[in-house]
Amino acid sequence: MTASHEKAPQASQLKKGLQARHMTMIALGGAIGTGLFLASGGAIAGAGPGGALLAYAAVGIMVYFLMTSLGELATYSPEPGSFSSYAGRFVDPALGFAMGWNYWYNWAVTIAAELAAATLIIKYWFPGSSSFLWSVLFLAILFLLNAMSVRAYGEAEYWFALIKIVTVVLFLIIGVAMIFGVMGGESVGFSNFTTGDAPFNGGFLAFLGVFMAAGFSFQGTELIGVAAGESEDPRRNVPRAIRQVFWRILIFYILAIFVIGLLIPYTDPNLLNGELDQIGVSPFTLVFERAGFAFAAAVMNAIILTSVLSAGNSGMYASTRMLYALAIEGKAPKFLARLTRGGVPINALIMTAAVGMLAFLASFFGDGVVYSWLLNASGMCGFITWVGIAVSHYRFRRAFIKQGRSLDELPYRARWFPFGPLFAFALCLFVIVGQSLSTIENGNVDWMGFIATYLSVPLFLILWFGYKRVKGTKIVPLEECDLNGRGSDL
Repeated sequence: MTASHEKAPQASQLKKGLQARHMTMIALGGAIGTGLFLASGGAIAGAGPGGALLAYAAVGIMVYFLMTSLGELATYSPEPGSFSSYAGRFVDPALGFAMGWNYWYNWAVTIAAELAAATLIIKYWFPGSSSFLWSVLFLAILFLLNAMSVRAYGEAEYWFALIKIVTVVLFLIIGVAMIFGVMGGESVGFSNFTTGDAPFNGGFLAFLGVFMAAGFSFQGTELIGVAAGESEDPRRNVPRAIRQVFWRILIFYILAIFVIGLLIPYTDPNLLNGELDQIGVSPFTLVFERAGFAFAAAVMNAIILTSVLSAGNSGMYASTRMLYALAIEGKAPKFLARLTRGGVPINALIMTAAVGMLAFLASFFGDGVVYSWLLNASGMCGFITWVGIAVSHYRFRRAFIKQGRSLDELPYRARWFPFGPLFAFALCLFVIVGQSLSTIENGNVDWMGFIATYLSVPLFLILWFGYKRVKGTKIVPLEECDLNGRGSDL
């Protein structure tokens, strides 16, 4: 045990409070959210139904390989620091430091974004109410869910995710019935896949734009790695959750986009307006309304609110655990490692909630410029994390063989190695570099847009090479990689 553990008067370790059903819903809930309920409409409008399907399918396959990579690591060595700890042990301690703080910042600022989104949504019912008071209420709810115990977080996420899943299943049933004319009207068949330039629209740049949007939609699935450190049986629960995530992503995302593309032509102007303050034109709302459900907008508004709160709940959990892991590894102040009797890193939770609230308050100053920059600085963080997961898994497997270990010792083995991590690495880099094309219009570069898009990259490099310079770290030789880790101690 570390000294930080010994000095914690209330508890010495995190509690193993997450069951198999929690793990599955955490992984699935991280993938289903506003990216499906709102952004899917803009994706179909931009690249056509064929372009949207192809982009989401490609990113879905990449996410599957990333999850199998993370699954192999997390089942062998379940740790709250997850990919940050793996990067430090199998690549370079400086990379682990940078990935940990990068991920913490990403989710801490995301909490602020979710608070802002929740206040917009709630004004559907209470248009004249105070944004500040609603944000304080929502933050208090998220804080209490995380402060009680990891089981409370898991239960909340379970029910949040279940609401989303039920919604998607009902949508698919109703949508398929409408396609075949069962719920009134004529069978649309594949007519909307041949309208105008469909199934593909807008060329390569439009496809690339949807590709990047799909990547942002799937971010959050890596939460399964963070949660593994508090799973009751990670060697059984993590692989099960990962296997289910791939098939459910395939069914929910791909089939939902397919149904939307069949029922609503990509030229429908409402598909372009899938913004949080315009819930009434979510593609899900459009389909439900065409099926004759008069209260579709109000129901979808409530469901999207649960999605936003789910993202905030997960953000609070992930960033708190990452900060705790950094503290016990000596990469953050030791007081952040203090645990309550329930095994909750309370100081890390307080700091995360405070930063999230301060970031939200920044939206009230300077016409939101400070807030916009904070959000932009977190934009690429998810893709940086994914790149780190792919590299860590590749190095782990090579170190495992180099040190004479047998693959039979692995509780869960990622398929298609080394293709999986190499494919995920290449596709993530493609997305990161491809972002630059979105800042070019008619041959002119939008430099402010370019800086905003890539702000998180230099911040990450400063953390990485700054720590490397101060601590004098080097890339860990394969034969010296710590394969045992501290997962059994946490």
